[in-house]
Amino acid sequence: MRLVEQARSIFAELGYTVEGNGPAFRAERAWKVVHVNTVLETETLPSSSSGEFHCFVAQAGDADDLEERLTSSDPNYEWAIIVVDGDDYQVERAPPGPRVTA
Repeated sequence: MRLVEQARSIFAELGYTVEGNGPAFRAERAWKVVHVNTVLETETLPSSSSGEFHCFVAQAGDADDLEERLTSSDPNYEWAIIVVDGDDYQVERAPPGPRVTA
């Protein structure tokens, strides 16, 4: 199964309504909207407004590089990574809790 189809299936199984047909799509459930990007190459990261949720779906070999790029760029949105390995998947990195400054 292609990565895009697997990503759509994962979010549908989690109870999200999936909108869009490409490698980037929108998943919505109740009040939460997640912008999902499937990662075959980690060349470009989406830019977005603060307060938005992004989930990147990647194959195991791409996850570490993707996490490093996201951590170093510190985008202005919450993000998570789901790693797909065959028919299985796991959340490799979930968004942290709120940032606290002293």
